Amino acid sequence: MSSVLQPASTGSDPSPDPSAAEKYRPVSSHLAIAPPVSVVIPAMNEAENLPYVFKTLPDWIHEVVLVDGNSTDDTVRVARDLRPDVKVVEQRGKGKGDALITGFEACTGDIIVMVDADGSADGQEIVSYVSALVSGADFAKGSRFANGGGTDDMTFIRKLGNRALCAVVNRKFGARYTDLCYGYNAFWRHCLDKIDLDCTGFEVETLMNIRVVKAGLKVQEIPSHEYLRIHGVSNLRAVRDGLRVLRVILDERSNRRALRSRTHSPTLGPVGTVGTVGAVGPVGAVGPVGAVRRKAS
Repeated sequence: MSSVLQPASTGSDPSPDPSAAEKYRPVSSHLAIAPPVSVVIPAMNEAENLPYVFKTLPDWIHEVVLVDGNSTDDTVRVARDLRPDVKVVEQRGKGKGDALITGFEACTGDIIVMVDADGSADGQEIVSYVSALVSGADFAKGSRFANGGGTDDMTFIRKLGNRALCAVVNRKFGARYTDLCYGYNAFWRHCLDKIDLDCTGFEVETLMNIRVVKAGLKVQEIPSHEYLRIHGVSNLRAVRDGLRVLRVILDERSNRRALRSRTHSPTLGPVGTVGTVGAVGPVGAVGPVGAVRRKAS
C-alpha cells in the first residue's frame, strides 16, 4: 500500500472514527500524520544553546533523544528542565558519528530527524522533512544550497570544499546533491538497515548520503537555512574533517568497485544478485505507517 492522502472528514460522515484523534498527530492546520517522529540531538557542553534548540521543536513530535557526549556543564539538567520527557542517552564512545548511531538505536519513532545542538538549525523546518517522507521519500536531506536554503556559518573555503566534495560524490555515485556535509536530515527508521553506519566523526553525514544512494533509496532535498552557532565554539576543523570526508568517499568508491567485481564473478553463481539487495521498490514499500491525511477543518 502506498502513502495516501485521505480527504478531510465532514459533518455528513455517518460513521466518524472516534479514535482518529489518537491515530493522527496534527502537523499544521491542513495536515496530520500517523507515524511517530523521533528527534535525535547529539550534544556536548551545549547547556547554553539547548533553550533555543528546544524552543523551535514542534509540539507534535513523539520524542526527543538527547545523546550526551560526557558534558562537563549542565547540558543534561537543562535538557530535563526544558522537556521533562526527554530521553537522555549517555554516549560511550567519541565523535558525532558515534553519538548519532547511539541516538538512532534509542529511537522508538518510525521517522528519525537529526538536529544539531548548537542552535544553527530551525526546528520549525521539521515539518518540511516529515512531509517529504510521508509523501513517498525514504530520506529527506537538508540542503543549504538548494533553492530557498542558505547559510550564515560557512566561510568561503568551507563552501568551496563542500562544493568540490559534493561534485565528486555526484560524479562517482550518480547522485544529484547540492549539499554534502550538512547534519539536518530525516529518514524512515527502516533505512538504517540498508545504510549500516560505521564511522565515528563528522564524516558520518557524508557516509549516510553515499550509502543512501548506493542502497537505491528515494531522496528528496529540503531547502534549509543554517544559522550561526549561538554560544560556544564548534569542534569542526575544516582541513582535518575535509580529509576524513575525502577518505570516506574513496573508501566507499573502492567498496563499490569490489562489490561490482564480486557481482560479475562467475564463481558466485546466483549469489551475484547481491547487487540488488540495497534497492528499494516503489513508494508502497513505506507501507501503511506512512499514511497521511488532511486534518478536518
